[in-house]
Amino acid sequence: MTEESDITSTLQFQLAFIIPSLFVFLGGLFTILAFRLARYMYGFILEQIGRRKDKDVWWLRKRKQSSVYLVRVFFTHVEMMLSAQTSMGCVLVILVFLLNIGSLIIYFVNLAEEEGYQISFPDSIIYVDTGFNAFFLFYFGLRFVAADDKLRFWLELNSLVDFFTIPPVFVSYYIDRNWLGLRFLRALRLLELPRILQFLRVTKNNYSIKLSKLFAVFIGTWLTAAGFIHLVENNGDPWVQPANSQSITYLKCMYLVMVTMSTVGYGDIVVQTALGRTFIIFFIIGGLVLFANIIPEVVEIVESHKSYKSSYEVVSGKNYVVVCGNITLESVTTFLQDFLLQDTGKVCTEILFLGESLPSLELEAVFKCYSAYTTFFYGSALKSGDLKRVGMESANACLILADVCSPQPYTEDTCNIMRVLSIKNHYPNTRVILQIIQSRNKVHLPNIPNWDCRRGDSIICLAELKLGFIAQSCLVPGLSTLLTSLFIGKENTETKRKYLKDKMLLGDKDYKVMTFQLSDDFADMTFIEVCRLCFVKLNLVLLGIELKFGSRGESTILINPSSGIKLHRNTMGFFIAHSLAEVKKAQFYCKACHSDVQDPEQIKKCHCKRRVHSKSFSEILKLRRGSFVSHGEPAKSRSFINLPPQRFVDGVLDIQGKENSRVVLDPTGRFHWCDAVPLQEALLTCNDQAALNLQDHILVCVFGDANSPLIGLEDFVMPLRASNFIYHELKDIVFLGSLEYLQREWKFIQNFPKLWLFSGSALCCADLRAVNVQDCSACAILSSTTIASSNPSLVDTESILATLNIRSMQDKPSSASLDAVFRGRALGNQSEPCYKRIPITTELKSSPNAQFINQAPSGNSEIPEQDQLSTTAAPAGAIFSDSFLNSLLSMTYYNHHILALLQTLVTSGTSPALEEQLLEMDSGLSRSPDGMVQNASQLRCKLALLPLSERLLTRVTQEDSFGDVYCKALDLFGILCFGLYRLMEEPNPYKNRFVIARPASDLKMLPTDLLFCLVPFNVATTDDQRGEMESQLGSKKTGLKDCSLSPDTTCREERNPNS
Repeated sequence: MTEESDITSTLQFQLAFIIPSLFVFLGGLFTILAFRLARYMYGFILEQIGRRKDKDVWWLRKRKQSSVYLVRVFFTHVEMMLSAQTSMGCVLVILVFLLNIGSLIIYFVNLAEEEGYQISFPDSIIYVDTGFNAFFLFYFGLRFVAADDKLRFWLELNSLVDFFTIPPVFVSYYIDRNWLGLRFLRALRLLELPRILQFLRVTKNNYSIKLSKLFAVFIGTWLTAAGFIHLVENNGDPWVQPANSQSITYLKCMYLVMVTMSTVGYGDIVVQTALGRTFIIFFIIGGLVLFANIIPEVVEIVESHKSYKSSYEVVSGKNYVVVCGNITLESVTTFLQDFLLQDTGKVCTEILFLGESLPSLELEAVFKCYSAYTTFFYGSALKSGDLKRVGMESANACLILADVCSPQPYTEDTCNIMRVLSIKNHYPNTRVILQIIQSRNKVHLPNIPNWDCRRGDSIICLAELKLGFIAQSCLVPGLSTLLTSLFIGKENTETKRKYLKDKMLLGDKDYKVMTFQLSDDFADMTFIEVCRLCFVKLNLVLLGIELKFGSRGESTILINPSSGIKLHRNTMGFFIAHSLAEVKKAQFYCKACHSDVQDPEQIKKCHCKRRVHSKSFSEILKLRRGSFVSHGEPAKSRSFINLPPQRFVDGVLDIQGKENSRVVLDPTGRFHWCDAVPLQEALLTCNDQAALNLQDHILVCVFGDANSPLIGLEDFVMPLRASNFIYHELKDIVFLGSLEYLQREWKFIQNFPKLWLFSGSALCCADLRAVNVQDCSACAILSSTTIASSNPSLVDTESILATLNIRSMQDKPSSASLDAVFRGRALGNQSEPCYKRIPITTELKSSPNAQFINQAPSGNSEIPEQDQLSTTAAPAGAIFSDSFLNSLLSMTYYNHHILALLQTLVTSGTSPALEEQLLEMDSGLSRSPDGMVQNASQLRCKLALLPLSERLLTRVTQEDSFGDVYCKALDLFGILCFGLYRLMEEPNPYKNRFVIARPASDLKMLPTDLLFCLVPFNVATTDDQRGEMESQLGSKKTGLKDCSLSPDTTCREERNPNS
């Protein structure tokens, strides 16, 4: 028995466990180096052979490129799993960390049970530890496969831990003995704790990340050093005879390490071996470096600087984009969330961030969390060397982020424009998508060489879109919510399900705007004919088309165009649909094969060569009218399909013609124009009769001073002064704010009609009463960019207080209005609403601040409960934040046509050529030449929110569904409906509404519903103009004129089938 104990205590027994670990480590290291040398020699030989056998080398390269893509796909999935980007990867990373801690605990248990380092085999705990190490071996293989640099991986600390802890477990099975000597190295796995906490989103700020790193380094170093001292002191120096070992416990070793790191050294416990003393000498030096306050930070910055100066290796078949500009924690986090949401492919596009400053700890944590997708490079887009390092020439696109909250927007825009110039000068074919804050700075971009919108180069003007959204929301409340749902896909489906009675009519997926090429069978058909066919047969809503013209391939987007526009071949359409598979049916449609098909799912790509050319679509529609729906369906469900496609009445055009004879437009024909109005003439005071008579106007509350950067109020005014509005439809706009600020903005808007200024503040109730806030149709609250506050909640203080101030004035009607209400009720007019809630659109710089505005109605309101229930059906308002605009960058990368459509909707149809012409007018707009008024506005529609109870849709009954209303509005007036604004269920004292984007065709309509519509320019939306139009329709009850949509043909009489 004593002889066996002596054998196990010898140096040969310890080497039996150490030598296999060294053999695996050194053998793998030499193998990797030999492979690199062989690959270098192979490449050199191929280069020499290639000079004589170009064909063979070309075949080898082609075969290599085909295999690289499959390998990269596999590597990408493994990297995603190891970086915890998938649910399985998150479980795997956490499980590996917990098993390492479990193996370390087993080591401590064995130390407490045994005096020495030898344990008789077998042992029940050893089987558990063996299972752990088998799993570690599997995880080591995954990490090795996913590593791009095998040599660097082989020398990593985690790899060294595996080399000296996994092989000894398998050796123990061969010699029937186990040795615990180097298992203390598992304590080094505690260094992975900060990474695990970042994956779990436990550590988010700078303080927590730094604290977790310090904790992990301290505990890991302490336990590992104690384990090493425990090993050498209990075994002694191998070369000393007799042994100079001493019996010392692990706890005493931990105490010795602690007093050594603190440089105290009481001397009660000392090391006796030469190995232990040598280790202590170097450990004291390392402890001083680790626990100093400044040195660790300096070391980390130097190491980060070196690692971020590398070059990106371009791989064939791998898609990647470069992101530069404003690289901060907020911008990167928002961009990644939106970009990865848009990227639905199996292999994600890699994102390379090119930052001009080193990332902070918080930003570095974000990059580590998304390490499977992102890589950070330290450099500048203004330097050609840095552009070459990130592979700008082969990048799919370069995305340039702007600092929306910059106190100097002009400087921010010019810096980004210089980045575009640098990229285009060195790599002219690279696609660039740029964020611009101020619209007036866009004039410089078309002057940059190689800038080409047809290639996909896009400009996202934040101020233009933001103010355009707010302006359109003043005319069409709820529009911002609807467009956010359709273009970004962030619609609140849960809210719809909560307030929609018939929940089965809601689809599981939200609708989105998509683009696809239309079938060539739609050629020579009008837009309304195609739009109706797509809705009836394909269950698609067609919003507009892209019209190409000119020899250089210019194009423009037409939304619900006039009847004079006919489709050509290879026309692209803009649809509202669930998925791309539904949109493709518009391209697969064939008149010869699909005319009798009832189910849209049966419309698939056909291979026939026959096309129907002999008959027009109108004639085919008459012949097929009865076959659109099977005879077994109820009459109510197919009533909207059987409606004949009636057309516009000539009398409608006469109204617009009379109005246009008195209209003066700018040279582009897009906006209403007037002579420059002096500032003093537009300035209102409390005693002005014009201020007292303000009714149904738009109130704009502006916060800014003499030193604030300009918001760009012309971007707000232009959509409200578009020429597709009749002059009488234009609402007065009153700007309430500081006179010093409004004076700076006035020179850009002085040529637009019906504008007024009032010097005051939206925080003052007297100023709000002076501009008749209770009688306005809509209110917008804008804020100029100011110096960012340390607390994000304080950035929007003025806007929030102004919103609450206006709401409180609405809830407290004046005594005059109360008298009018009671007089009305005394006369028996109980149906009239007593209080009017004005839709307020508030601009917020910080999205979380919406919590201060979106509050439930107060229970102690002074309005009686019975009066609350009779308030008007006006929507309560909206909040517009810059978070929506940040999402447009990712959307534009995947489809730049969607951005063009959104700009057309929001800005009332501006084009790049028009923008360049407008921006060159520094002194403001000028008058248009005579004779171009009518031509400019005929091709544009306008957004409107129409009620079912109005005379415009008077033929709609309460039993009609959305499909009925859609077809009737389209056939009678050319009005295109694409959304619904419905009242929430009771109790709803403030008559709040929610948005339904593209309602289901069989959704039953309610009398209180409002429809989001695209109305032709020649259809008026005001009561006076609609009355004249309806009177003309009423005179032709028995027969309507169906005008051929070709402008060269005459009208023909068609009998009214409903008569």
